[in-house]
Amino acid sequence: MAVSTTHTSPDPTREEPAPGTSAGAASVLRIEDPTTGDLVGEIDCDTAEAITGKVTAAHAAARDWEATAVTERARLLTLIADGLESAVDELAGLNHRETGKSLEDSRGGIEAGISTLRQYAELGPVHRGFSLRGDRLAADFTRHRARGVVAVITPWNDPAAIAAGLIGAALVMGNTVVHKPSERCPHLGARLGEICSAVLPEGVLATVTGTAEAGRMLTDDERIAMYAHVGSTAAGRDIHSRATAHGAHVIRENGGNDALLVDSGVDIGWAAGQAALGSFANAGQICTSVERIFVHRDVARDFTAALVAEADAWNGSPQPLVDRRHRQQVHRLLTQSREMGASVHTGGAVPDGPGAHYPATVVGRCRPEMPIMSDEVFGPVAPICVVDDFAQGLELAAADPYGLAATVLSPDLGHVLAAIDTLRVGTVKVNAVFGGAPGGSAEPLGESGSGFGFGPELLDEFATTSVIHISGGTQ
Repeated sequence: MAVSTTHTSPDPTREEPAPGTSAGAASVLRIEDPTTGDLVGEIDCDTAEAITGKVTAAHAAARDWEATAVTERARLLTLIADGLESAVDELAGLNHRETGKSLEDSRGGIEAGISTLRQYAELGPVHRGFSLRGDRLAADFTRHRARGVVAVITPWNDPAAIAAGLIGAALVMGNTVVHKPSERCPHLGARLGEICSAVLPEGVLATVTGTAEAGRMLTDDERIAMYAHVGSTAAGRDIHSRATAHGAHVIRENGGNDALLVDSGVDIGWAAGQAALGSFANAGQICTSVERIFVHRDVARDFTAALVAEADAWNGSPQPLVDRRHRQQVHRLLTQSREMGASVHTGGAVPDGPGAHYPATVVGRCRPEMPIMSDEVFGPVAPICVVDDFAQGLELAAADPYGLAATVLSPDLGHVLAAIDTLRVGTVKVNAVFGGAPGGSAEPLGESGSGFGFGPELLDEFATTSVIHISGGTQ
């Protein structure tokens, strides 16, 4: 794999080949900095033969790795975490240059990945099965076994933290891993792989560099027993269809269209701050970003004015989208919605100059059928739909095929409990758009995917469970 890097950053789209690449093998990813437009570097995609070879090596290493004591697997995870910690500035810089994520947030993502690796290094050795109550002269219990070779396919919007969590859980449970990072941040993905592989036995972890075609090669390989995917819904559907055709286990966290309900009686400034954070942080490119806002009519005017002021403040330090193709998609959804009657209160214009910047944007007069409400925009756009009461807002928020997360801002306990009961999503957040206890697990629903993607429950996903019965009868 040839890697050439200059000290700048990125370009490719969600699950499509990037400019300067072909969909086939032996292509080149050319990454440009979305902040400046400068070249970050070029990196060769793996050929079909190279990808097959990496799966072959992982398959060959699987038996010995599973037989390795879990305490030793955990020790090696700790060494990987140490390696990432020593390279945190380098990795954060790569993340920043390839995706436009701020240096502070990039560093936070690397540190989150390190923390998660250490967490799984501790949880792996104490992962337990269950004893079962049967005959008093028999023993019945469960036993977990590694699945085998796991393909981990990760996105660009939080590449280090997501990859570290999935890879760490897979490895500590005794699986070997083939990791395909997003084609939008291949230099970071390659460097993560180098740090991991430096402390692991040969074949236990391999990194595949390539476009969506490389991912399809992995999903067609029947030697891979499990796929863990975080990314777009379209890619997730394709992975699920291909992988389950040969009996593989699939977990996936895919698109979301997370609703924010703003009830009457809230503090307007606080609610607007929460909405801005949820809509504009990382330029709206967070899996659980706020995508739809339903505001009680009693507070709608003041809330909108306060949110516009918040957006203008965010625009004082603009952050780019990951690339110009993604910016074009965000602006297209906004333009279509304007043509349907939506009104832009601030933002909404593609700026001149290099890079892929897009302003924090507040949109009013929105209806659920408009593209900025019905689609996952994944950009810094806050669409506001005014509702007559909380019940109407809750009904509209729940009428969505996605099921990742939702947030309720309300001082009314009855309304909060109704929302918790009604919203069919993996995570319901009350009076805070982000946050949660360490180790918390959530299972996305509907078009957002299936299976636990983090927390202690993720360890169970990376294992099969057998029930063992030992009879105490005489022979």
